[in-house]
Amino acid sequence: MFLLGGSFMIELRHLHKQYKTKNGIVTGVHDVNLTIAKGTIFGIVGYSGAGKSSVLRCINLLERPTSGEVIVDGVNLTSLAGEGLRLARQKIGIIFQHFHLISSKTVFENVAFALKAAGKSASDFAPRVRELLQLVGLSDKADHYPAQLSGGQKQRVGIARALANDPQVLLCDEATSALDPMTTQSILSLLREINQKLGITIVLITHEMDVVKELCHQVAIMNNGRIIEEGAVYDLFADPKQPLTKEFVQNTLEFKLPRKLWDKRDPNGRIVKVLFRNEAAEQAVIYEMLKHIPVKTNILHGKIDYIGDKPLGTFIMEITGDSAQLEQALQFLRDQQCGVEVVTDAG
Repeated sequence: MFLLGGSFMIELRHLHKQYKTKNGIVTGVHDVNLTIAKGTIFGIVGYSGAGKSSVLRCINLLERPTSGEVIVDGVNLTSLAGEGLRLARQKIGIIFQHFHLISSKTVFENVAFALKAAGKSASDFAPRVRELLQLVGLSDKADHYPAQLSGGQKQRVGIARALANDPQVLLCDEATSALDPMTTQSILSLLREINQKLGITIVLITHEMDVVKELCHQVAIMNNGRIIEEGAVYDLFADPKQPLTKEFVQNTLEFKLPRKLWDKRDPNGRIVKVLFRNEAAEQAVIYEMLKHIPVKTNILHGKIDYIGDKPLGTFIMEITGDSAQLEQALQFLRDQQCGVEVVTDAG
């Protein structure tokens, strides 16, 4: 359902957000420009304080930008107020890190609350709530209370509630950060299914690049209120440009060599990290290199990650030979469109 190059669902134009504090004015978001296509799952990544939560809350005007424009499906939300803004927000669902369910209401009542708040007729509640609970896999939990649910089940209720009014956009505020890894995978699978079945544009903020790798089509990296890098998820994993992006990627794909291996390396060799992109990840590149160049290799680590359905291979090896042979081997790898890094330290 991801419409690459299609019409935009969300446009942020020169978005600024400032906060008054006892120490003066603090800028949380500085001149952010984003365009998010319909049907995209878009991730915004950054450490705490990067500004990603402020951007998310500006999209549905839970926080009004200090300046700039927020346009959702062709409607400039920053020009709206009162009833017009309330109606526009109904088309933007949001799920939270800590669920925010009403403890005194059942699962059914929590989901129905969103319909009631939107002014829907009570006679419409039951069929719509049953439909939503079936979608999120909780048909048998309608009469349960939040205290009787696991964390993953609570988040599924939150997702059903966010979908109650047929939104065009679903905002996810660190939606998996409070969950264990297995439950996180199940929630990511559910979000992917919702995106594919319903065509909803999903925007999620996270500090976990693993979540982005598993779910997103596009990603923006934020630091100090600014977007420092943006693009297709595969491209940022395969060829990150900014130091912070490289840090996020390395923390996700990282493999550290044991010190004892590093200490035993051949003085005539180089330890090389090779990134195999696209088709190269599934081809015998190392075999071909050894056929043509008289060097020896010692394989230290290797794996293939799949980002979407595209392979990205990481290979760490020691290449041994004279200086001319080593340079010839490294150039061969570069000619195969591989990323090549000579590793200088085990850490």
